[in-house]
Amino acid sequence: MSVKFFLDTNIFIYSFDESQPAKQARSLALIAEALHSGLGVISTQVIQEFLNVALRKFLVPLKPENGKDYLDKVLFPLCQVFPDMGLYRSALDIVKDTGYAFYDSLILAGATQAGCIILYSEDLSSGHQVGQVKIVNPFIT
Repeated sequence: MSVKFFLDTNIFIYSFDESQPAKQARSLALIAEALHSGLGVISTQVIQEFLNVALRKFLVPLKPENGKDYLDKVLFPLCQVFPDMGLYRSALDIVKDTGYAFYDSLILAGATQAGCIILYSEDLSSGHQVGQVKIVNPFIT
């Protein structure tokens, strides 16, 4: 892969989900590619959503110290999108243009702001394009 790509929160959640080995393996591969290639991107929103789920909703919740370790080694190195007025305004434009929910639109706005060509997400319409960003469900073969 030689284009910049954005990873939605569900990729990180599935990377811990041993009950779905195919999705876990694909998620781990995407995260490894993101870290090694330098082409993978996330936003602070992804960090917040992931840590909220990991600390409270995992079958075996992450302990805060493990959350800090994952934040330091995986999440923060990928984080290139931080909230500002432009990000929120872009998200509202995407809501208006697509009808997507605000938080999904905020992910798309983050991907756009970072210059990503692909958004890997299970939550949105795979194959749909919003501006320069193509939504790809990485679990569809």
